[in-house]
Amino acid sequence: MTDKGLIVSLSGPSGVGKGTVLAGVREKLPDSGTSVSVTTRKPREGEAEGVSYFFRTKEEFLKLIDEGEILEYDTYVDNYYGTPATPLKKMSSEGVDVLLDLTIAGSLALKEKFEQAVTIFILPPSYEALRTRLVGRGTETEDVIEKRLAEAQSEIVRANEFDYVVVNDDLEDAIHKVLSIIEAEKCRYEHNNGIEKKTSWT
Repeated sequence: MTDKGLIVSLSGPSGVGKGTVLAGVREKLPDSGTSVSVTTRKPREGEAEGVSYFFRTKEEFLKLIDEGEILEYDTYVDNYYGTPATPLKKMSSEGVDVLLDLTIAGSLALKEKFEQAVTIFILPPSYEALRTRLVGRGTETEDVIEKRLAEAQSEIVRANEFDYVVVNDDLEDAIHKVLSIIEAEKCRYEHNNGIEKKTSWT
């Protein structure tokens, strides 16, 4: 009965498995929406505007930041990548629930801008479990892993700024908890404005 779709954002330290959790949630909610990032890099062969990315010049991107259109952004190989606000507003206004994988700063910015935002922090079961996952990926040097672990410690202390915390100890359990949070949020009174006027018994 909600008029607006929820905008659900998952954040957490590198290696915690938030992308895998989100993929599992998407399988259960195939009608959910996702965000297409804005980037300043050139399109590659086969990439389409508004499907792969929204392609903009650096000047255009910086203007979008000034206008408050970019929720959060990062740079990689001298190119900007960011999350645009307008598509989220459009999908939510159409009643579509949007699922996002954002940085901590991105989730907190989302929470400030959208009343229908739901922020979830994905935690590792332990420091050692996180180290094991990072090592197990086999994609980074020991120095990079140590840097990621140090960064994770500074990120985890910000979990109290989120609406919910889910420990990713068992993948299926973590997916179930995120789905339960979404279902519970849909039942919150503030997300069902005017519900008493929509029921047949009033």
